[in-house]
Amino acid sequence: MVGPGPGTTESESGDVIATCGSALRFLARACADRDAEPVLLYVEGSAGLGKSHLLRELAGLPGTPDVARMWWRCGADGGQPEEDGFWREPTLLLVDDVHRAGEDELRRLRRLLAGLEPGSAAAVTYRPEELPVPGLPLGGSAMTYPDRLTVLGHRLAPWDEEHVRRTAAEALGESAFTAEAVEALRERTGGVPRAVVDLLAMLREQRPAFTGTAAEVAAAGVPVRPAELALSRTYALSSAHRPLVWAAAVLDGPAARDELIAVSGLGAVPGGGALLRALESAALTELGEGRYGFAVPLVASAVRTTVPGPVRQDLHRRAAAVLSRRQPVAWAAVGEHLRAAGEYRRWLRAVEKAAESAAASGRHQEAITLLERTLATPGISPQDRARLAPLLARNAVTGLRSDQTVEVLAQIVQDAALPPAVRGELRLDLGLMLCNQMGRYTEGWQVLQIAAAELREVRSVLAARAMAALVTPYWPGASLDVHRGWLIKAVAAADDSGDEAMRTAVLANHVGLAMSWADPEAWDLVRRLPVRSTDPACARQAARGLCNAADSAVWLGFYGRVDGLLAEGRKLAMRTGAPYTEHSASGTRLLQEWWTGQWLGLAKRCEDFIADTADMPFLASDAYVVRGLLGVAQGDWAEARSWLSQRGTFGTENLPVPLGATAAGAVIRLTLARQEVPAAAEQARAAWAVVAEKGVWPWAAELAPWAVEALARAGDTDTAHAMVRDFARGLGEGDAPAARAALVWSRAVLAESEALAQGRPSGLLTAAESYRQASAAYAELPRPYSRALTTEGAGRCVLAADTAGESGAGESGAGESGAGESGAGLAGGDTAASTVPVPDHAATASAIAELESCAQHFTDLGAVWDATRARALLRTRQPAKKGRPPGRPSHSDQLSPREAEVAQLASSGLTNREIAATLHLSPRTVEQHIAGAMRKTGALSRRDLAHRLRRTP
Repeated sequence: MVGPGPGTTESESGDVIATCGSALRFLARACADRDAEPVLLYVEGSAGLGKSHLLRELAGLPGTPDVARMWWRCGADGGQPEEDGFWREPTLLLVDDVHRAGEDELRRLRRLLAGLEPGSAAAVTYRPEELPVPGLPLGGSAMTYPDRLTVLGHRLAPWDEEHVRRTAAEALGESAFTAEAVEALRERTGGVPRAVVDLLAMLREQRPAFTGTAAEVAAAGVPVRPAELALSRTYALSSAHRPLVWAAAVLDGPAARDELIAVSGLGAVPGGGALLRALESAALTELGEGRYGFAVPLVASAVRTTVPGPVRQDLHRRAAAVLSRRQPVAWAAVGEHLRAAGEYRRWLRAVEKAAESAAASGRHQEAITLLERTLATPGISPQDRARLAPLLARNAVTGLRSDQTVEVLAQIVQDAALPPAVRGELRLDLGLMLCNQMGRYTEGWQVLQIAAAELREVRSVLAARAMAALVTPYWPGASLDVHRGWLIKAVAAADDSGDEAMRTAVLANHVGLAMSWADPEAWDLVRRLPVRSTDPACARQAARGLCNAADSAVWLGFYGRVDGLLAEGRKLAMRTGAPYTEHSASGTRLLQEWWTGQWLGLAKRCEDFIADTADMPFLASDAYVVRGLLGVAQGDWAEARSWLSQRGTFGTENLPVPLGATAAGAVIRLTLARQEVPAAAEQARAAWAVVAEKGVWPWAAELAPWAVEALARAGDTDTAHAMVRDFARGLGEGDAPAARAALVWSRAVLAESEALAQGRPSGLLTAAESYRQASAAYAELPRPYSRALTTEGAGRCVLAADTAGESGAGESGAGESGAGESGAGLAGGDTAASTVPVPDHAATASAIAELESCAQHFTDLGAVWDATRARALLRTRQPAKKGRPPGRPSHSDQLSPREAEVAQLASSGLTNREIAATLHLSPRTVEQHIAGAMRKTGALSRRDLAHRLRRTP
């Protein structure tokens, strides 16, 4: 079979034949049966609709292997077959572009077609717009067809939007085009296949790479083939008729007869004649009843560029007048014509009307785009700028999200005519927004550095503000020492300015920096904040300093001080009008509630906060992470991953470092639970590198235990040891209780790993003691969830040592089942019974009691997954007895305890494999328990099972 021609796609190949329907069935039947009546198929289609491609497809018509294929290419020397004996065997004649044939060639073709024999067929293609006599493809007189000949016709049509979408997906990928871009592609090409394919080729090769937007489609230019065809047809017209086509190119869209004539300037009678000639020559086509234009709309720009400048300006001036009479008036289009006509004052008035009209109907982005483009035009007077700039600002405030506002500011700061002080201030605002609201830290950091340099000589107060922003340590990248360097500069600049509010702003950021790394002087700095200042600007900065302190206190583990700092900071923020500070305080509150075990209703509080800050999702990053942490503990793993990744609202690589480390720790934990150990180790290395680069080691607290476990389970104990050493060295003597507890926890994980790897139950008892120390430290903070996790670790190690001692060379209870929790997936290893120190009965009983206690704590918190895992570990030490004692319920119509556990995890969204890992079961056993639970509850699916479990008292 003949494959797709150059520049065609597979979908084009399959769909072209499908469009001909019954006509092709006749062709196939005629060619498949030597006695079948012959068939003649006329294929009509304008330039670029795929006639030649259809013939190539017909050449490969299936089911006709014994039929000869003969090509007749009209108008080409040597492109026609000989007539003598042509039909002696079944033949499929493929005649291409019959509109190009001369009189002699047409006479020969008519004779040949009239002699079609049974078992043969012919397909003839032509452009209707180029036939000498409309509707008669074979010449000026109607052909006399033999009675035995079946004559059919088929008209090719432009592609619809769905066909264009499929072709675009094949050319550039399924996700390469937005719906708006597909619509633009269909509109600009008119759906003409050749134009679609050629424009896609241009987009595929463009640099920078195509990103799938409608704007890129609009700016892609005009493919060579449709441009050359349009120009050849335009300039085939006489100079008296050509202005009518130029008018269509300037109007650039379907236009009425009178509009085209008015813009052309030809007058009614000459203009009417010019339109008829343009239609006869196919320079223009009728696009709808009484509306005319180009079959491929994008060629208008190619024609327009060939019009002499003075003539083109006159055409634009008349086009503006014509469009001003349409209702409603498209003022943006009118303005573009006036600008092209050189009518600049009238252009700016039209732009103003267009922006006002767009804003009144809620199309703020349209107004902003128009105003930005207008204000960027050189030569606009200061008076005009003063009139249009406020209109731009009002639209930006009313209709833009933060990301769009950033783009507006980025445009404005590029104006070289701005005074340095104004440009520096705008750049400062841009940098603050990039960092604080968008999370685009790398870009924001660079902008702030430029702003600090610009403002140093002209406005020391704002220079200090820019430097103070560079003191903030939360963002990835710059090290702690770099921030300390900016602090020195910011303090000096603030002192030079003599502005007390700016001194307070620098102090507020100094508080955040000092507390982040547990500077012993940090709390003294907090006490220096002028919280009782009567200056609103000073009080506003003091509120920010208090909220910075509260946020740092949460990360350090000073939970008892957080409430007071937040209460005072939020009160000041509300009194002085600082909504951003209020929102940041709300995020800190959610973190505090997570770590201190205030989980009741916490998920809803997170989701409500996210909804309230939908226009600036970066403000809700704390809420996203807390919601994800809850999902992990509750066993809702699919949702947990989505929340931890900020649900795609912005890149998680730009999260503040402590929050990013916390999210990474949870993701590593999930990956380990799924037994994807190599992936977890890679995640651990990447996340640790971010914290190490920053050098603020208290922020490693929520990452370290899980990162150490991932590397230990992957066999990379050297790196795991290095992590623990760096963590301890980085903390030094700093007062960071949460990080110190995490350090002990990390050491316990490493000790458990090495004990299991080396087969040393004594090492397991040492690890158990470290877990207990970590648990005690978390109890003091208090952090109930971390306390329960480390208590579980202690009990697990004791039971593993006891099991190893009993078996001598057996596997521990938590062993190869791989529960995926800290240490739980580390068990396994042979131990000689004669050298194993076995925990005494009291120690084992104490461990069991610890596990029972932490399972209850997990349940009280709502940590379904953790509670189930702890009970599963306990069950390895309390196996069910064989048989059923008298009076014991058979659970024939009730869920057994195991079925209830499995059903609860299944309803949370865990897969059978994940449930099996948690409960130390095989996936097959899990499947049986789920089937039993569904049978007993009458559930029809896992989702239905979740609903029925919620209704069960």
